[in-house]
Amino acid sequence: MAEWKQTELEALETDLLLEAIFRRRGYDFRHYARASLNRRVDQAVRRGNLAHITDLISLLLYDDAAFERFLAQMSISVTDMFRDPPFFLRLRETVVPWLKTWPFVKIWCAGCATGEEVYSLAILLKEEGFYDRSRIYATDYNRRTLAVAREGIYPAAKIKKYTANYNNSGAGDSFASYYHAKYDRAKMHDGLRQNVVFSHHNLVTDAVFGEMNLILCRNVLIYFDQELQNRVLELFTASLCPGGFLCLGAKESLQFSTVADQYEAVAKKENIFRRIYSHRKERRP
Repeated sequence: MAEWKQTELEALETDLLLEAIFRRRGYDFRHYARASLNRRVDQAVRRGNLAHITDLISLLLYDDAAFERFLAQMSISVTDMFRDPPFFLRLRETVVPWLKTWPFVKIWCAGCATGEEVYSLAILLKEEGFYDRSRIYATDYNRRTLAVAREGIYPAAKIKKYTANYNNSGAGDSFASYYHAKYDRAKMHDGLRQNVVFSHHNLVTDAVFGEMNLILCRNVLIYFDQELQNRVLELFTASLCPGGFLCLGAKESLQFSTVADQYEAVAKKENIFRRIYSHRKERRP
């Protein structure tokens, strides 16, 4: 199937749409990767039975419900519990020994979507014995997906896959001990949320988010252009303490970014990086 492409006029309409959303709603999609963004705009036009992209502009400026639906469509919420098990295995083996040397650990799960990665982290921390001296900040710009994350209720049909991921991640228990199922839903245990703060935060427009020991933002940057990727990576660097860790997605990289010289790779294949100290590098434990 041939890839759908915008005409020159549609590209102009899209520019006007993104500028209008930014100025009226405060959400900045102007530096999202264009191919993905164009498809999502086209889908919004079709779902709204609209003739042109310009018709979408007035709809999103004046109709709050329509804009919330558009935000949900723009949000990237494809995730799993213990997604990419080798990453979690390496996180457990390589990063956790460092985290245990700090008296208290702050972790930022940026772009947490519906929260599966948040609960995966909570389980890992519990099994490693320092969940009680840690706090996870789970953020996303989509309030609807944040609500799902806060509830921690997922389709029971996904549990088989989640269990397989968990078992391949260096797990130390039974995944069934972390949830209870009823009918067609599975609810994560309340204790996993005890040290989690769910918060609305927009990576594109919001400011530095505390001083973290570990930041995870996996498979979000791939939807941004190079300028926005650099801006977000600079935000992460400003939010990360020296010696802290940054984890990116499998198709993301610090190479050629504006912050590349401030990190060392500790697990190249899994894209785990450590922010170096300005004056020296510490010896590993």
